[in-house]
Amino acid sequence: MSGELSAASPGRYSMASPESGSRATIRLGDGQREYAAGGFGNVAWKERIDGWKMKPEKSAAPPSVSNAPSEGRGGVDFDASTDVLMDDSLLNDETRQPLSRKVPIPSSKVNPYRMVIVLRLVILCIFFHYRITNPVWDAIPLWLISVICEIWFAVSWILDQFPKWFPVNRETYLDRLSLRYEKEGEPSQLACVDIFVSTVDPLKEPPLVTANTVLSILAVDYPVDKVSCYVSDDGASMLTFEALAETAEFARKWVPFSKKYSIEPRAPEWYFAQKIDYLKDKVQPSFVKDRRSMKREYEEFKIRVNGLVAKAQKVPEEGWFMQDGTPWPGNNTRDHPGMIQVFLGHSGGLDSDGNELPRLVYVSREKRPGFMHHKKAGAMNALVRVSAVLTNGPFLLNLDCDHYINNSKALREAMCFLMDPNLGKSVCYVQFPQRFDGIDKNDRYANRNTVFFDMNLRGLDGIQGPVYVGTGCVFNRTALYGYEPPFKPKHSKPGFLSSCFGGSRKKKSSRKEKKNSSKHVDPTVPVFNLEDIEEGVEGAGFDDEKSLLMSQMTLEKRFGQSAVFVASTLMENGGVPESAEPEALLKEAIHVISCGYEDKTDWGQEIGWIYGSVTEDILTGFKMHARGWKSIYCMPERPAFKGSAPINLSDRLNQVLRWALGSVEILFSRHCPMWYGYGGRLKFLERFAYVNTTIYPITSIPLLAYCTLPAVCLLTGKFIIPQISNIASIWFISLFLSIFATGILEMRWSGVGIDEWWRNEQFWVIGGVSAHLFAVFQGLLKVLAGIDTNFTVTSKASDEDGDFAELYLFKWTTLLIPPTTLLVINLVGVVAGVSYAINSGYQSWGPLFGKLFFAFWVIIHLYPFLKGLMGRQNRTPTIVIVWSILLASIFSLLWVRIDPFTTKVTGPDVEMCGINC
Repeated sequence: MSGELSAASPGRYSMASPESGSRATIRLGDGQREYAAGGFGNVAWKERIDGWKMKPEKSAAPPSVSNAPSEGRGGVDFDASTDVLMDDSLLNDETRQPLSRKVPIPSSKVNPYRMVIVLRLVILCIFFHYRITNPVWDAIPLWLISVICEIWFAVSWILDQFPKWFPVNRETYLDRLSLRYEKEGEPSQLACVDIFVSTVDPLKEPPLVTANTVLSILAVDYPVDKVSCYVSDDGASMLTFEALAETAEFARKWVPFSKKYSIEPRAPEWYFAQKIDYLKDKVQPSFVKDRRSMKREYEEFKIRVNGLVAKAQKVPEEGWFMQDGTPWPGNNTRDHPGMIQVFLGHSGGLDSDGNELPRLVYVSREKRPGFMHHKKAGAMNALVRVSAVLTNGPFLLNLDCDHYINNSKALREAMCFLMDPNLGKSVCYVQFPQRFDGIDKNDRYANRNTVFFDMNLRGLDGIQGPVYVGTGCVFNRTALYGYEPPFKPKHSKPGFLSSCFGGSRKKKSSRKEKKNSSKHVDPTVPVFNLEDIEEGVEGAGFDDEKSLLMSQMTLEKRFGQSAVFVASTLMENGGVPESAEPEALLKEAIHVISCGYEDKTDWGQEIGWIYGSVTEDILTGFKMHARGWKSIYCMPERPAFKGSAPINLSDRLNQVLRWALGSVEILFSRHCPMWYGYGGRLKFLERFAYVNTTIYPITSIPLLAYCTLPAVCLLTGKFIIPQISNIASIWFISLFLSIFATGILEMRWSGVGIDEWWRNEQFWVIGGVSAHLFAVFQGLLKVLAGIDTNFTVTSKASDEDGDFAELYLFKWTTLLIPPTTLLVINLVGVVAGVSYAINSGYQSWGPLFGKLFFAFWVIIHLYPFLKGLMGRQNRTPTIVIVWSILLASIFSLLWVRIDPFTTKVTGPDVEMCGINC
């Protein structure tokens, strides 16, 4: 609509700089099918099939694999190849050694941890036997509620604890990766990687943050012709487009500088913000001069981007216009065509030193009223198809717009697993832990989430792999297409009969094993096996045009009506034909991001990011694990990626609400881990982990009840525990000791500090009685009444004011009501209980201590919440809290003088009035 674009010579496309002499050109969709142009369509399909049929036989796995334990149904554990015994001759060849290996946690750390878990289970059984057989008759309702809550907490603990039974570490060998795939004097054989960056609202996700993420990608330590960066603008914002144009221009200077001096990190904002001696270990005499010059260039770049942001604050009534005077196609964010812009390309985008730059592509999918767009999951699926048409890298890395590459070798770390000849065949993705900048030292609201990333996910890595957490994840494209991993049959020793009739028996047993294997497959899990497709292609006789057409129609029904895209899914090693014309590829890319492309296909159901939950990451990873894929957890010494986290209480609770709501949606869907995928290849403890991931918001209901019980007990004089005997007291003490021992031993093998563990415990209570509780009710409303909730994008602003100003920013939200109420009533209960004990004499102090223990447990866990309300820059919340405590004290003093249960008036004032009580 607005001009043609050559991907080979992008030039400069900044709309903010009219003096540059070139106008911005964007490729727009006009709703017509143009994929057959330039020699595509059935011809391309036939060429791909013919090329696949002529593909040489894959070399068998190295004969060094021995005694590998079996995994799944009739398969070999490919992960065992990282610990295999190899021939001495192969060990001497560095290029044939494994690229990674498992490093088990020392038994001196893990075995005591497992023993304490078993011991705690035994103590729990005895504890519940005592609790159930010793009811409190004068407080049956309170006792019954407490027992039900305690049983639920025990079940929740089991679901959380046992998936951490086999924690492991992993080591990678980057030098072996280079020796194997980067031989001197030859082109690099490393696999291509398509990197996705998703953004939707430039006002909540500042363009400067997104620009730093893109710059760190373009400067990554990886062959430039193997990297392509796709930025998804799901808000069709002209501000994002212009900022990306400026970023592409600045990258021409930033990329050669960062590679020349091997700086870390390669996001300029965070590199220049480092408070370290940048001259250390830098021997180049020109470094100081170049660094100062680059810092000045970056400051000017920031001024230009911030100017665009200031300009975008006020939208003109007639909408935005591009440089050539045509209206911006995305002025209506809910009704616009698909847009694709190639800013940098492998043959046209050169840096200031004349070297090539990675490809940089802007993508905004088509949106029309009446279509379901599926939010972030739909945008990610659009990127999968666009990248398959334009570059078709066999591996994909997805990042949030605020997660920059902190370790320039992160892609190489992932390739040590995905390109391993044995291990890589069964790996669906490599997940990296999330690390964050801009969080205060005390991490008041557990934003770092260290317990989850350093404990839970490392435990899952020893079973079937970590869950997918939404960002910092490198995918195998084949796994995203819904295929099953290739499982090798077990090898049995040849006997007399097999040596005599080896050929026929082998074929027969292979057929029988395949039949038996398919018999136990869950019908809800699709079986798209690459080996099955290859057998069908080779046996179909594609000289017959009818057979070719039927095969093409079958795959198009699954992947959509694009022969070019369908053909790309059959290329295991990725890539696009050399004869492909850029214009034809761009037209086809526009077609695959159209609104109706996914209609009557398996997209979002079995292929790509799965729809049905706002936490599409958990659901997508679960479907892959259910098919038998394994995932890997990679924790390099230098964090691979870093992002920004919401640091004030309100934003943090809204973020937790979204996560919990997604879990509730999965819990009440057909993909619920409690019943989905049985008979498949999902391991038992892995299912435990997924059940815990989806059911944890339900814990908010018993947690709210249990946090209310101390106040009720203090105000009524009742208690949930009867008078304890000496033997019973031993079991109570043993239970508390086992709880502490479990936590200490967890911290010992994981390396998590006690302060991080304690912050996590505190926020578990704060989030549990607020965000998780709201998520349960919102999820029930959505399932039962069909009332949907709006998705709120988490703000990703940096701490520009310094001193963590946002930490003390108070934003009122309804999520604060439950914890505030709990805090006030427990304070009231404490004052009332102490006042009553003072008036009643020393005999009432004994029962009081038990009640005060539970009340202070609640108050201590809610202390960060109280501190958040009493922010140093907010006097209003402080005054509210002070007055609440004062009123609570007055109310408590009145309460102890009037016993509401016996209507008996007590106290010296009554006797003075002469009333006979």
